Amino acid sequence: MIRRECSRPLSPEAAVRAEGVTVAYGSRVIQRALDFTIAKGDIFVIMGGSGCGKSSLLRVLMGLTPPAEGTVYYGEKDFWGATAAEREAVMRRTGVMFQSGALWTSRTLAENVALPLEYYTDLSPRDIRELASLKLALVGLAGFEDFYPSEISGGMKKRAGLARALALDPDVVYFDEPSAGLDPVSAARLDELILQLRDTLGMTVVVVTHELASIFAIANNSVFLDAKTKTMTASGDPHDLLLHGPDDVVEFLTRGRGRDSGELR
Repeated sequence: MIRRECSRPLSPEAAVRAEGVTVAYGSRVIQRALDFTIAKGDIFVIMGGSGCGKSSLLRVLMGLTPPAEGTVYYGEKDFWGATAAEREAVMRRTGVMFQSGALWTSRTLAENVALPLEYYTDLSPRDIRELASLKLALVGLAGFEDFYPSEISGGMKKRAGLARALALDPDVVYFDEPSAGLDPVSAARLDELILQLRDTLGMTVVVVTHELASIFAIANNSVFLDAKTKTMTASGDPHDLLLHGPDDVVEFLTRGRGRDSGELR
C-alpha cells in the first residue's frame, strides 16, 4: 500500500473533539466513552467492522443526534451545551456529502448546489449561479451546470453532491461512505479529489468508510470502533496503526491476514 503524504503541514489546533461520548438508542448502547481529537486540516477516518456504529457516531459529530453522554467540541465551543441558535451557526460551517449523493432529481446540478446558498444567503440569483458554477468546477464538473442527476454517472453524482457540500465554504466536511457503489478507478479519483480540496481549501475532512484503499490513500488520522467492546480501541494515523496498533485493528487493516502478512512490508 502506498502512503499519501500531506502536501502541507497540519495544524495541531483542534477542529472537532469528542469527549466522553456515548452513542445510544434508548437503552441500547452502540459506542461508549469515545475520546478523540480531529485537528484542523486532518483527513480523519471513522473505521471499524459492520455494525460498530460508524454512521451513528457521524450523526453525533454532525449535530443530527445528541450523545447519550459526553459532548462534542467545535474549537472551544461545547456544541451540545450551546443554544439551538449557536448550534445552527456551527452547523452552517460544516458540509455533508451523503452516501447516495442525495441530489434532487427534479433540479439541475447547478440548482442542487444553489440550494444552501438560496436558503442561507442574501445573494442575488446571478451571484448564486456563478458560485454554483464555481463549486461544480472545483469538483471537475465545469460545463455540467444544466444537466440533471439522471443524465450523469454515479461518480459524477458523488462529485455534484460534494460541490453542494462545499457551497457555503465549510470548515469541516463530512463524508458518509463516499466510495460506495463506485468502481475502483472512480473511487481512486474521488480520493484524489478529496486530497486536492483539503490542500487547496484548507478544510478538515471526516470520512466514514470501510474501504481500505481509501483509508490508506487519504487518511492521516482515524479512530477504530469495536463492535464487541462497544468502544474505541485505537486512534491515530492508519499507517502507524498498521505497524503498531492492537491486534483487532491490524486484523481489520490487513483483511484478517495479521501482522505477518505482506500488508506490513
